[in-house]
Amino acid sequence: MDGMDDDADSAGWADAASAEPAVTRHGAEDSSACVQGRGLAAMAEPKRPARRDHPSGGGVNCASRSRSGAGRRLGRTPPPDGRYAALDLGTNNCRLLIAEPRGRGYRVIDAFSRIVRLGEGVSTNGTLGEAAMGRAMEALQVCARKLGQAGVLKSRLIATEACRMAENGPAFVSRVEEEVGLSLEIVSRETEARLAVAGCSNLIDRGAEGVVLFDIGGGSSEIVWLDLSGRHRLNGVAVTRCIRAWTSLPVGVVSLAERHGGVEVDAAKFEEMVEDVGCLLARLDHAGALDRVVSRGRVHLLGTSGTVTTLAGVHLGLERYDRRRVDGTWLDERDVDQMIERILAMPFAERVANPCIGADRADLVLAGCAILEAIRRRWPCRRLRVADRGLREGILMELMAQDRTAAARANGQPS
Repeated sequence: MDGMDDDADSAGWADAASAEPAVTRHGAEDSSACVQGRGLAAMAEPKRPARRDHPSGGGVNCASRSRSGAGRRLGRTPPPDGRYAALDLGTNNCRLLIAEPRGRGYRVIDAFSRIVRLGEGVSTNGTLGEAAMGRAMEALQVCARKLGQAGVLKSRLIATEACRMAENGPAFVSRVEEEVGLSLEIVSRETEARLAVAGCSNLIDRGAEGVVLFDIGGGSSEIVWLDLSGRHRLNGVAVTRCIRAWTSLPVGVVSLAERHGGVEVDAAKFEEMVEDVGCLLARLDHAGALDRVVSRGRVHLLGTSGTVTTLAGVHLGLERYDRRRVDGTWLDERDVDQMIERILAMPFAERVANPCIGADRADLVLAGCAILEAIRRRWPCRRLRVADRGLREGILMELMAQDRTAAARANGQPS
């Protein structure tokens, strides 16, 4: 679930790797989940799958083996309160977030995001290319240094669709552990969907009857239906109990752009992309139950991806990225229509020059808009909320919630 795959902190936006991280607080609650719906047993997690999901068998604790010495730095004594880290290596982007607990939430200490296009060509040849792996390795070296310097107590480092799809994905994960000292975990699509819900839970409208949450990634797109009719004031990661159904589309901005082209996109080609994605959406709601809820007008869309943050940036007229303005922004139907029409009308050079798009995503943004448009046509909700958060935030919330629960039980307190 890679979000364009990136969460808009680089490539035409402010680079979080070079900027002082904002102090951000996010809520977190008990991570236990009794998930309902089709095929959701695995989403109750956190059990670690065997070899495929984690070739090295670890990944939560930061201690690792590294010839470069990064692994030794990861094992240093953490500060008294402890720090947690989440790394998301997606099809398009490599992102890291380091935070320390603050009450029921956390404070961000450091953040990093770099577009690496690890999944370049995977949809056509089935393997990770040498150049793509080299770009990812460079970014992961930066992450390893940051993790070592921060004194992280616990982390979860995940890889998503590119490594799932590629024949040499597990071999690449082993190479990362050997050369960089980071133990990546190739997670399932179910886990991706659940983490996205956990990370975005605070942006759900409390008065909604349901939410269609989507994460438009580079190689896949996850869509989750949250049924809030019996929510009973669930908060934070506990909202994952409200998952009614989910699906993972085998298409993202990179794969769709590679299939249809992303540089020169006219209205006809855009419609082809929308139709291509639309054919995949029926799998979420076979019985039409979600359609009936949407028709009552009390369901909103919640998007976590570079596509929606780009649209929000264009809508707000930002000259440079400002997460505080983008995260949580509401867009109505007309706003989204206007932004898609505006971007579709831009020549490629204008997309490159636009500060909310930039050169690294100019050939991907319309593929993302096509996926969004297919979702909107399938479930015509009047409102869309933009999330500049997702997998990393979900990982942090789950790790901290698990430790709070364990500490409470150890002290004989209700968890």
